[in-house]
Amino acid sequence: MIVLAGAVLGAFMGAATARRHGGQRLDMLQYGAGFAIAFALIGLFLTILIERLL
Repeated sequence: MIVLAGAVLGAFMGAATARRHGGQRLDMLQYGAGFAIAFALIGLFLTILIERLL
């Protein structure tokens, strides 16, 4: 669940960042995808860390 939440949060943050910088629709999609991948990876490592500690 942490991975999915990170991906969704990253997509919204990426699109907002592109919009704030004056990007077009494709820019928002690219930033959203990049941020979603990055946040999903962070969520994956966080999930693994939590599982190992418990």
